[in-house]
Amino acid sequence: MPNHGDATLPANWGPPYLLYLGNPADDLAIKTARGVAWWRPEWCVGQYRHPDCKLTLGLPDIGMAEARASGANTMMIGTANAGGVMAPEIVADAIAALDAGLNVVAGLHQKLRANADIVAAARRNGRVLFDARDPAPGIPVGNGRPRAGRRLLTVGTDCSVGKMYTTLALERAMRQRGCAADFRATGQTGIFVAGAGVPVDAVVADFISGAVEWISPARGDGGWDLIEGQGSLFHPSYAGVSLGLLHGAQPDALVLCHEPTRRHMRGLPGYPLPELQHCLEANLAAARLTNPAVKAVGVALNTSGMPAPEALAACQRISDLLQLPCQDPVSMGVEAIVDNLLACFAN
Repeated sequence: MPNHGDATLPANWGPPYLLYLGNPADDLAIKTARGVAWWRPEWCVGQYRHPDCKLTLGLPDIGMAEARASGANTMMIGTANAGGVMAPEIVADAIAALDAGLNVVAGLHQKLRANADIVAAARRNGRVLFDARDPAPGIPVGNGRPRAGRRLLTVGTDCSVGKMYTTLALERAMRQRGCAADFRATGQTGIFVAGAGVPVDAVVADFISGAVEWISPARGDGGWDLIEGQGSLFHPSYAGVSLGLLHGAQPDALVLCHEPTRRHMRGLPGYPLPELQHCLEANLAAARLTNPAVKAVGVALNTSGMPAPEALAACQRISDLLQLPCQDPVSMGVEAIVDNLLACFAN
């Protein structure tokens, strides 16, 4: 795994992990920890929570020294918040983890290595710090030139609606069929799951499309790059990164992700979610700048907040509306979406 920390320190910051929850505000705030626990459970020794934390990943609650004694190598700060700020309690807990002999990694915008006390603790303990939201140097400006290979991009009606889960589910399903398919991570959780990627929301705006071209270069094996989407074209805060992804991915295929129980854009009560047909057409229109032949191949719903019969009905209703297969990747799988993807690109 890449080391973005001190070059004089060992680069082994990876699993086994102690997943840090602290005291998050809501379930979405622990999406990084939850994503790693779901997709890489074999890497996770336990979770660290403050006594008043109401949320859980269902992992053993253990302290930092106990985690180290149980074989944990790294504490992953698995929380996220608006602006990616490192609260004082996170700083204190990161120092405690380093003093317990653990490496510490995080995906916050505020960097571990920008805090002098954390850096000092890492140095005195010979431990590694890794900031996932720290793009590698040398990312080029996007050029929009056509490149070999097939690419799929997940797009969304809003933030945090399941784009990473959908992309990883597609990778798993396609590989089970013997297809060459590779997940390309563009966010902090995806980077921790994959062990590599680029945090596009931390890339300077002029270089976003180039960053996506960089992580998804030309390929000649007939396989697919499955690119993790971010944000939404309809979210006033994050539409910029979504547009850069659409242009840099040059996607052949789009999968639209949506959470049907959500009533407004995340964090913005004054902004309702877009109508599905309008959202899909807007994404296709933007994608056509760099790939005029782009196609929509499916819809992925996050129905975790719905009873099973309502979830099935919602999928059927949206499938009829958009004339595309519609599934919840977690509870239903993505086989119908993969069927359609392979049928659309059979030649």
